[in-house]
Amino acid sequence: LHSCHDEYQKTADWLRSQTKHRPQVAIICGSGLGMLADALKCQDSFAYSDIPGFPQSTVQGHAGRLVFGELKGKTCVCMQGRFHMYEGHSLCKTTFPVRVFKLLGVKTLIVTNAAGSLADGLQPGDIMIIKDHVNFPGLVGLNPLSGPNDDKFGPRFPAMSDCYNKDLRCLAMEIAKQMGVASLVQEGVYAMVGGPNFESIAEAKLLHQLGVDAVGMSTAPEVVVATHCGLRVFGLSLITNKVVKSYEDSDSVNHEGVLEVGRLRSQTVQQLVTELISRMDINNNSTNNTV
Repeated sequence: LHSCHDEYQKTADWLRSQTKHRPQVAIICGSGLGMLADALKCQDSFAYSDIPGFPQSTVQGHAGRLVFGELKGKTCVCMQGRFHMYEGHSLCKTTFPVRVFKLLGVKTLIVTNAAGSLADGLQPGDIMIIKDHVNFPGLVGLNPLSGPNDDKFGPRFPAMSDCYNKDLRCLAMEIAKQMGVASLVQEGVYAMVGGPNFESIAEAKLLHQLGVDAVGMSTAPEVVVATHCGLRVFGLSLITNKVVKSYEDSDSVNHEGVLEVGRLRSQTVQQLVTELISRMDINNNSTNNTV
């Protein structure tokens, strides 16, 4: 079940031999947000099925390729299509690419996802900057870090108190203001549930009472693994639907609707992320002094 250090290294070495790009930033694209990768210049792209050791993505709206390229003069690697626990992957497989990115020299991980809104102030089409998460699978022991700890990557008991970098969150809010979309953007707490079914009404009420603003089926495991190995993380959720919290409400959600909002808002998300990458300080120093 568990990949050993050599397997990550083998994948990283293979990718190094296939591309001249040496990425500093990695981006994981959520449902319907794969166009972030299309914006990269001087692309080298690899189907997941061609990369030694890589799992396969099976979900519609997730393309299944790894794209290297330049964005605003910074070298990036982009996962077009992520892996989910509900596809039957073990969590250490769903997060496999994160450690490969670390070995490739990546310093910052940007995660995006499509999520349902529980907060009354978050509408479909809004963008939520993730300030913290509730990792439900992790709380009951479904954690990508379970099993023997790999000390080469990080400590046995990593802290999660600052896993969504504050400087990057502030910078993103700043950029949203300058883009004139501040009314669409706010910070919030993301909860991961296992899926693949959407939440029942009772589950939605429970999550809401626990202070969760948006819910989805991904992201937390990648962030846990990234934080464990010292990557700086920025996360955002595109709100694609309101989660039904009342028995009187006749609405229900489907994956097509989720992808549709992705298409409508994808331009804004792409601009925000591109601008963030362009303006962030690559060396993990404070971002405040960068232009």
